[in-house]
Order: sequence, then structure tokens, then C-alpha cells
Amino acid sequence: MRHSASKIPLGELLVAFGVITKEQLDMALTEQKKVGGRLGQVLKGLGFVSEETMIEFLGKQLNIPHVDLDTTILDKEAVSLIPESLARRHKAVPISKNGKVLTLAMSDPLDIFAIDDIAGVSGYEVNPVVSTERSVLKAIDKYYWMQEPANGKRNHEEVIQSPARNGSGRGDYTVSNIDLSDKSAVKLVNMMISQAIRDKASDVHIEPDEDRLEVRNRVDGILHQVITAPKDMHAGVVSRLKIMADLDIAERRAPQDGRFSVTIGGGNGYRRVDIRISTLPTIFGEKVVLRILEKNASLNGPENLGFDEQNLQKFRRMINRPYGMILVSGPTGSGKTTTLYAALNNVISVEKNVVTIEDPVEYRLRLANQVQLNPKAGVTFASGLRSIVRQDPDIIMVGEIRDRETAEMAIHAALSGHLVFSTIHTNDASATAARFIEMGIEPFLAASSILGIISQRLVRLLCQKCKEAYEPAPELLEQLGIPSREGIVFYRAFGCPDCKGTGYKGREAIFEVMEINDELKELIISKSSAAHIRETALKYGFRTLREAGISKVIQGKTSLEAVLKVTMDSEAL
Repeated sequence: MRHSASKIPLGELLVAFGVITKEQLDMALTEQKKVGGRLGQVLKGLGFVSEETMIEFLGKQLNIPHVDLDTTILDKEAVSLIPESLARRHKAVPISKNGKVLTLAMSDPLDIFAIDDIAGVSGYEVNPVVSTERSVLKAIDKYYWMQEPANGKRNHEEVIQSPARNGSGRGDYTVSNIDLSDKSAVKLVNMMISQAIRDKASDVHIEPDEDRLEVRNRVDGILHQVITAPKDMHAGVVSRLKIMADLDIAERRAPQDGRFSVTIGGGNGYRRVDIRISTLPTIFGEKVVLRILEKNASLNGPENLGFDEQNLQKFRRMINRPYGMILVSGPTGSGKTTTLYAALNNVISVEKNVVTIEDPVEYRLRLANQVQLNPKAGVTFASGLRSIVRQDPDIIMVGEIRDRETAEMAIHAALSGHLVFSTIHTNDASATAARFIEMGIEPFLAASSILGIISQRLVRLLCQKCKEAYEPAPELLEQLGIPSREGIVFYRAFGCPDCKGTGYKGREAIFEVMEINDELKELIISKSSAAHIRETALKYGFRTLREAGISKVIQGKTSLEAVLKVTMDSEAL
């Protein structure tokens, strides 16, 4: 079942109905000859037409129905009629079948070659409907994981191999001792991990509901639903993950934590990825969260973290001091651990004894002695630090200063000739000294030991393929203290298939770096307010988180909205 207008080229239709001009079509056709691809994609890439406009045009002018795949349940028998490779090639997914008619959601329902191809393979007459490319690809990811490839082989880019453990030389985990309904559970776990790594997700949330199993990935700090599976898959998936992490599969009433590694790759080579697992009993079963830890992506040098040149110089001066304490502050998930690892990675050497105590140990550092927190065995930050100072260390990293005892031990280590790195939960750099004093630390000890304080946030970066220029309200620019000078272009999020419709792709840290000089030491000793400390630091070139974020806005990296969202707690407008 085809629409009468489907044989007319898409470009001519768009010109005929006034969606684009003839000149724009000519430019798009010229560009298509250079880069290849579909004309619709080229038009969207040039900014002549948005995907939403295209769908609205196809729906209204050509009487092609629009389907929201995010809220539509697909018929699995219909999905099985065409192979995944064909669905991905034509960006089309079957929705339902009625008699000998197959309803097919397509990102380009005017592609008669795709329609003929799918009709020939399925043996059904095709009734095309339109949906966004992002929704079609998401539906393909969601519904095709249950199907084995026709040749019995996995996509080479999604190969996951369980690494040998304990020196046994065993490359695969044994799963025959549990009832998994096996292959589908193993395949789903492999697919979840592959998808998460491909999406550069930081976490995977596997959540049982009353009648289904939901899988969501946290990408750039935001959770996105990626899979909805039958509820009866839950037990097999959780058991598979527990076996991979050497956890107790019979224990379902108490939380468990563990870790495992996978090797993933394909034609471009293989790489090892560490994964941390945490289980939590809920009313519908155990929820599992996987933390994806890619070593190569995290052990960056300081120059790759997002520092501007001025703050980078301050940071390097601090970490190359022989002794003292450097603190990194910010809320959970702001990238503090990554900054600490970058600092250690920069100063670590065979001449120095580096010891860390962490909760948990996220990345393995060569030439560092890393200690895992274990309160049940009596290894806390304070007790562990007390033992570490007896190990003749040059550099110490304490995962977090949470209480007075740990703070006192860290200060003692810093004042006795050790370089100490740690994190602390405060909103900004100027409030950190006050937090120490609130813990019961003598102000002169805090002032004498702290070399510098770094506060940071992670800000979402605009997708460079679809970001949209605009002019913000002058009142807002004045309120934020942004100079109104010519040449500054402001961008906001738009959304495209490359960023999965979010308008953002990736994150980068913004920093404020406060070096403690003699005047600031005097203010700390006199218990001055955070506002007074900040005001004084500004005289010496200190830049706030808001100013660092706005600098990235002016560079075209991010949006005002993204910066305001992550800096609202650090300073008022």
C-alpha cells in the first residue's frame, strides 16, 4: 500500500509545497554528491529543514500517518518478518501486520527502494508510516535484542568476552549451574553492556517493575530508557551479572557490591572495561546498577579536564608542591575523582611512594598502592590514613574527608611533609575552609595545611552538529554580567539523531581554583565568612564557577541554560 505521491522525488515535493526553495534544493543536491547519503539527511544537516518539519510535512501534505514509537508497542511477530540488518539499513521497523499488509515505521516513507526491498523480503505488502529517525533506531535497539542473527554470529562490534580470572586461564564464566533460560539472559546482559559503552554511559540501571524489566542508561548525567524486557527475564539477568562479579546468587534480601571486567571490541581492536555492580532489594525484586569505568577515558592529564589556561597553571603549581593539602569540592557526580586521578597520574613516578585509600577503588593506578575501604574489617578513612603515614609515603590520596578524625589525620599528614589529595562535599571553594572549622578543626591548622581548593561541576556540551544560534534577552546578559560586545554568538540545544534528540553530547568540567595565599590564610584564621574569602580571592585573579561556565558559553561549547543549571547552588543570580 503506497501513497500516490511517493514516486515524486522528495526534494521536488518540498520545493513544490514551499518547505524549501529551489536554490536550497540545488545546494543540498550538490552537497549530497560530495558527501553521499540520503537527501533528507543532507537537508537536515544543512539546517534547511528540521526532522519535525519533515514529519509534519509528510503527514499533512501527503497524508502519511505519523506514529510516536516511544509510546507504541510493536508486534514481535511483525518485527521478526525482517532481519535487523535490513531494518537498520533502511531505518525502518515493522509495527504490526494485518492480513498480508505490514505497517512499517520509516524515517523516510517516500523511499520506494526501501519499501520494495522490505516487501520482497517479508512477502507482505508494505503500508509506510513516518516516525523520527531517533525513534526508529531506538525501537530497533529495543525489539531486536531477542532475535538471534540469521548466521548465528554476533555483530562483530558488540563482542563481549569475559576475561580470565584468578589466573585460571578461563575465558568464559560457567552458567550451567543456574536456570537462566540461558541464551536470552546472557545475550541481554551482553547487549546492555555493549550499548552502554557505545553510548558512553556512566551507569546502567536495571529496574524490575510489576510487569516488566526496565533498563536505563545515564548518559551525560541524564537517564535514558533503552530497553523494556519481559519481567521473567529479571531473575536470569541478575543471576548472570552476579556470577560475573562473584556475588552470592542465592542472596536476594541484602544489598551486594562487586566488580568485574569485560573485553569489548571488534575490527578496530579490543579494550578492557571495568564494571562495578551494586544490587538493592526492592518490592519487585533486586535492582542492579552497573558503573562503567573506562580506564583510558578517565586517566587524563590535567590539560584534558577542561581547565582554562590560568586555572591550569594554578593547578600545576599546587600539585607540584612538596607537601600540603589540595582539596577538590563539589556534589556527588561532579567529576572530583577524575580530577584526583588526573593529578596523581601527573605526579606519580618510580621515585615517589604513592598510597591511596578509596571507597571504592575505581581505577587501577600503576606505581600506586591502593587501599579499599572496609569498615567491617576496621579499615576506615581515618584508621587507614593512620596506617598509611607509617608506610613512608610521599603522596597520599584520601577518597573523601567526611568527619573530624579523618580531617585531623589528613592535616597532620600534610603538615608533616606529605602531599595530600582529598575531596570534600561543599558548594564552592570559598566555603570549604568554613566546613573544616565546622568539623572542629582549629582554624590555624586548616590555614597552615591547605595549599589550594578546587571546586567543580560537570556541564553538558552542545551537540556540534545541531546547536542553534540565537540572541538571549539583554536583561539576562546584564544580570549575569556578560559583556554585550559584537562577535559573541550564543547557542542553544536543538536536537538531532547524532545526539538522540537531546541537543547535548558529552560533558566537560568547569572549575574554580583558589590558591591559598597569606591574606586568605589570615581570613581563615579569623573565621571570616565565605563571601569575604571569595571577595578577597577575586582580587588575586580567582574566577567563580559561573564565570568559568560563561566562558565556555562564549566559546560555543555549551548553553546558558546548562551553565545556570549546574551553578545555581554555588552562587545566586
